[in-house]
Amino acid sequence: MRVMVLVKATADSEKGVLPEREMFEAMGKFNEELAAAGLMLAGDGLKPSSQGKRVAFDGPNRTVIDGPFAETRELVAGYWIWEVKDMDEAVAWVKRCPNPMPGPSEIEIRPFYAMEDFAGVFTDEEIAQKVQRREELGM
Repeated sequence: MRVMVLVKATADSEKGVLPEREMFEAMGKFNEELAAAGLMLAGDGLKPSSQGKRVAFDGPNRTVIDGPFAETRELVAGYWIWEVKDMDEAVAWVKRCPNPMPGPSEIEIRPFYAMEDFAGVFTDEEIAQKVQRREELGM
């Protein structure tokens, strides 16, 4: 099961406050443990939303919205993509994670859809084609 593990933003991360060196070291060690366990597929930190943009869709119209964005608690400051056996394993690993922020913080775990989730939408042949395409892309 693939999951995206989302490090939620805080007021400090949205201000661009970087963690102390000790936090980088602790997180680097945790990332090494994830990699050694064969779980970590990708991961990185994100710059504050003030450096981002959103594109709003309404039918054929597109509107570009410059950051920063409101509701800091709804924003993401970083992520990992892990391959785990189940949600319990993902939770167990997140509990081992160093606190990613200087103060209170949250990490959210969200599973990716798997092709078998679309069995009622696509034929077996279409699913096989999509799985092959994902493998070719290294996904």
